[in-house]
Amino acid sequence: MNLKCQYRQGTVMIVDDVPANLAPLSDALGEAGYRVLVATDGVAALEQLRYADPDVILMDAVMPGMDGFETCRHLKANPATRSIPIIFMTGLGELDDLLRGFREGAVDYLVKPIRHEEVLARVEAHLAQSRMVYRAEEALERSGFATISIDATGRIVWLTSSAIRWLAALSGTQVLDFENAPRHLPNALRDWALKRIASDGVTENELFTLHRDGKKFIAKLAPCESGREYLLLLQESSGDWNLESLRESLGLTFREAEILMWIARGKTNREVGTILGSSPRTVNKHLEHIFEKLGVGTRAAAVAVVMERMRTGAEAA
Repeated sequence: MNLKCQYRQGTVMIVDDVPANLAPLSDALGEAGYRVLVATDGVAALEQLRYADPDVILMDAVMPGMDGFETCRHLKANPATRSIPIIFMTGLGELDDLLRGFREGAVDYLVKPIRHEEVLARVEAHLAQSRMVYRAEEALERSGFATISIDATGRIVWLTSSAIRWLAALSGTQVLDFENAPRHLPNALRDWALKRIASDGVTENELFTLHRDGKKFIAKLAPCESGREYLLLLQESSGDWNLESLRESLGLTFREAEILMWIARGKTNREVGTILGSSPRTVNKHLEHIFEKLGVGTRAAAVAVVMERMRTGAEAA
């Protein structure tokens, strides 16, 4: 069983080198329904985070060896941990020290001596915010679009994992991870986006299209509410699909033709179900019918049949 399921409130890691601080804070969080992880220095925290997945980290700023600031910097540089909210616990009164914590990536701070009621309130607030962001990112991943946020210079500020795959396919490179993802858009896409930004012509009707290796890459640009960033909504298609023609030539239903189109675009059953408003189980049942009608046994073989039919149809035309 997933350990998180046993703790409805979530998991909190406390990083503090003073046992007298750890015990009462751990007890207060445990009584409130949180699973509590404890580390007594930054190195121990980083080691635990190779195996643990806390929802929030309470970080002491001043510790021997690797202090809280350096630990925070390591966490924010690691794609696997960068999204975990970090709340500094500090007795430091200097403004520069507090600002340093925010520069390293912290979302909040608590001034010692710690009041447990305040800790619980802040942890709950940041957990709610973190979960809302996670839900939004999940919705974007399953929407059928890859998504990139850029600034006015074309620098990539944020992107989804599907956007990394889109960029890799566009550039013809191997699949990248967050750590190695590019910081700037490919030249053709960047030039197009910067022209749209400069002319304030940012509308959903203005599309970027690029054909490469038999695939069509499409992008839409939209401003964020802040006005300082822009969203790129990205899609990849394997040729131009005439669903009605495929339905008739292959003996498929229209829904089966739709599913084949999304499968050819690399979508999983779950993603196809989200896009079409069906369950993954229903999509799988449609695929079984498709395999039977096409006389194939795999998704790849079914896509190959369709692509060949589209190619011969285009040549005949």
